[in-house]
Amino acid sequence: MKIAVASGKGGTGKTTVAVNLALSIGKVQLIDCDVEEPDCNLFLRSDIDKYQDVILPVPRVDGNKCIQCGKCVQFCQYNALAVLSSGPMLFPQLCHGCGGCMLICPENAITEDERITGVIERSRSDARIDLWQGELFTGEPMASPVIRQLKTNIREGEGEVVIIDSPPGTACPVIASLRDVDYCILVTEPTPFGLNDLMLAVEVVRQMGIPFGVIINRNGMGYDGVEVYCNSGDIPVLMKIPDKRQIAVLYSEGIPFVMQMTEWKGHFLKMFEDVCRQILSTKEN
Repeated sequence: MKIAVASGKGGTGKTTVAVNLALSIGKVQLIDCDVEEPDCNLFLRSDIDKYQDVILPVPRVDGNKCIQCGKCVQFCQYNALAVLSSGPMLFPQLCHGCGGCMLICPENAITEDERITGVIERSRSDARIDLWQGELFTGEPMASPVIRQLKTNIREGEGEVVIIDSPPGTACPVIASLRDVDYCILVTEPTPFGLNDLMLAVEVVRQMGIPFGVIINRNGMGYDGVEVYCNSGDIPVLMKIPDKRQIAVLYSEGIPFVMQMTEWKGHFLKMFEDVCRQILSTKEN
């Protein structure tokens, strides 16, 4: 069972929910797909080791074989190749590594090199949470290849529970994180900005056909637009986390609040049971 935790914007408490949910369930695989800024381990404090490099294939053009026909340029949807009077030019950071230019070249002038764009890391502690995270190297523009490779390490066995902490927003890295999950928990905050970005995130998961529910974090700030929107759209509100100073203080100290406010483990477990029922109901229908 794969459950993603996502949000339409940063700073809503997505990682807080993912980590506290994982700690409440126990014996889970936690996949930190926010590869530009992985921070689950700021709260778990596990020993992390490098597991593998993320390698992206990029084309290499042999100028002696290239006849400057331009077929590779026409094929590439990302403008990673150009044919100039001086010869072919590659823009490697625009390349998505699909290999199509190599296949379409009539002169076999294109081969592939490898470029390391990030790393996959794994916790080596004997804790009940098996943490995996990806890290995109500074200056690299594409997070999705790192996310896709990170997700190949997800265990698919019977009874396995996988929590995916996705990047914020609604762009390509989020799509890569949410693909093939069984359920998505959208975390929002009770503000007009939170509502606007929640609506965008809801549209994404609906287009992807993923069952979902909402957690309202910092509840009690005085704005009820988010709850009105959820009620009007028959969107389940899975949990409301109060705007409470103790939670904020624990967060600032890097302490998951279920570790000291232990009654919240029960709240998260109940929510997990509700999510399991929704997943089962969706599969039956």
